[in-house]
Amino acid sequence: MRITRRAVLASAVPALALAQGVGDWPNRPVRLIVAFAAGGAADTAARTVGQKLGDILGQSVVIENRTGGNAVIAANATLQSPRDGYTFLVDAANQLTNPPLMKDLGFDYRTAFIPVSQFCQFPQVIAVKRDFPARTIEEFIAVARDRPNTISYGTPPAAGMAHLAGEVFQRRAGIRLIHTPYRGGADAARDIAAGVLDAVLITTSSIRPPVQAGQARVLAVTSPQRVPTLPDVPTLAESGFPGYDMNDWNGVFAAAGTPQPIIDRLGAAIAQATADASVRQRMDAAGAIMVGNTPAEFATWLAAQRILCEQVIREAGIKLG
Repeated sequence: MRITRRAVLASAVPALALAQGVGDWPNRPVRLIVAFAAGGAADTAARTVGQKLGDILGQSVVIENRTGGNAVIAANATLQSPRDGYTFLVDAANQLTNPPLMKDLGFDYRTAFIPVSQFCQFPQVIAVKRDFPARTIEEFIAVARDRPNTISYGTPPAAGMAHLAGEVFQRRAGIRLIHTPYRGGADAARDIAAGVLDAVLITTSSIRPPVQAGQARVLAVTSPQRVPTLPDVPTLAESGFPGYDMNDWNGVFAAAGTPQPIIDRLGAAIAQATADASVRQRMDAAGAIMVGNTPAEFATWLAAQRILCEQVIREAGIKLG
């Protein structure tokens, strides 16, 4: 087969154009499609980090909320957009839990999306109502072992990260609780404040009102390290469950085919934004721990979490509510 000089030059044109496009990226606004409603934790993270990203990149970052379908609507909107580095997805654990929970998605999360960076994690807590006969996580486990299938606990929502975290905790602790799913953390917090629930597994920001009112007590946090706003509360990892790490989180994903240099540049910008003092101050109030990892670090973390989530869903028989 004879390859002409003209053919070689023609084939080089798209690559040259792509390289030039990466070099001056971004030269127009960047869109973040958020899979969750305005005003929620993911939206707050996207808008807070997005504003700082705009300063770093020199272009505005536009937030577009696309809710519904267990975050699949936002995922599809991202996949249907040009792969030119101007549209990205802000998602959460749906990337890990949707595949074993939903059939006929029309795409494979593992190959359809490329991790860019994790904005933040939202540590969760195990808390009990004020008159529950336990003041430590060890005492809670002892009571639960004595009273199997009688202690109620709530999480938001069914098949959500808190639900999975609760299942992992029960299995490792050798206890069985009665699970009640809620639409949101505030709903579960309201019921533990009223004494309707014995316990909850919700985020630090959701549990704050009943704790401040003396209506609930926090026994442990689910993050690997202690939470700055709850410095005296131990982690599950230091309470007999080494390696326990199950939290809500939000991160940025690119559709496969997006130029890698753009992904790397955006990842570096997110790392810079999440390290900013003003961003951290605002997100601290929302109960977040900022991360800003590299694309490779995010991908490695996701792979381990995916294995764990799929195993829990399968073994516990978890279904979407």
